[in-house]
Amino acid sequence: MSPLVSLFGFRDTPFLVAMASPPGGNPLLGLLPAVLILGIFYFVLLLPMRRRQKKVQTFLAGLKVGDKVVTSGGIYATITKLNDATLQVQAAERVRLEVSRNAVVGYQGQEPVVPEPGSNS
Repeated sequence: MSPLVSLFGFRDTPFLVAMASPPGGNPLLGLLPAVLILGIFYFVLLLPMRRRQKKVQTFLAGLKVGDKVVTSGGIYATITKLNDATLQVQAAERVRLEVSRNAVVGYQGQEPVVPEPGSNS
């Protein structure tokens, strides 16, 4: 009798070998839960995030001089000049601000392009 078997008191070593081997069947079925979780993760989180991101990019690319916009800081202004990464907006007479394109959240009088996380929209 081996010292390991006698140490733990196991007398039926075939029983231990049988427990260590996987049950019959396709071993790829063990991956099925992980694949399902990844699929759900993609459709619940990643796909809506990509759609939202594409919608925002389309909105920001479509901005033009004269558009009345609202910034994320709550400033209501009219676009007077466009650059690649920034906009010059006029918030009041003789008050012009340089803001990031990403700071614009929507047009005045309309819902934001992308609702804030946690809002009921």
